Amino acid sequence: MTESTASYELAQVNIAHLKAPLDSPELKDFVEALDPVNAVADAADGFVWRLQNDSGNATDLRVFGDDWLMVNMSTWRDTDALTAFMYQGLHRELMARRRDFFERLEEAVTALWWVPAGHRPTVPEAESRLLRLREHGPTQQAFTLRTSFPPGAAEGS
Repeated sequence: MTESTASYELAQVNIAHLKAPLDSPELKDFVEALDPVNAVADAADGFVWRLQNDSGNATDLRVFGDDWLMVNMSTWRDTDALTAFMYQGLHRELMARRRDFFERLEEAVTALWWVPAGHRPTVPEAESRLLRLREHGPTQQAFTLRTSFPPGAAEGS
């Protein structure tokens, strides 16, 4: 890992619009998979931190003042580490079934950005990054896995 990369961590946020309440039969498979998926993430190479409350997940946190919008946020060593986790095992299986649990949203639901190592992003910060991505497309301040930027590119932002 280069010194530049070690000075930064990749923050990611993704949001999802629930199709039903978390305690409904429709979301049973999703809710039952949360702890196992989080355990895999916590042990993944390159994982740094994830947003959670006292229960060990973030299912009671919402974004944009919408009771139906869940938020997931974490920090990773780099885009390769995040990608490796996202597209394997149980997380991959859940992603394949996301339309069973969540409404399709037309606007961007995932944003990435570099943070100084040790920084823990807040929900308002994540909302700001998502809005930036929606308004301006991928930039150094908010980007996607398909269009990413190197660490340190957003200095002074």
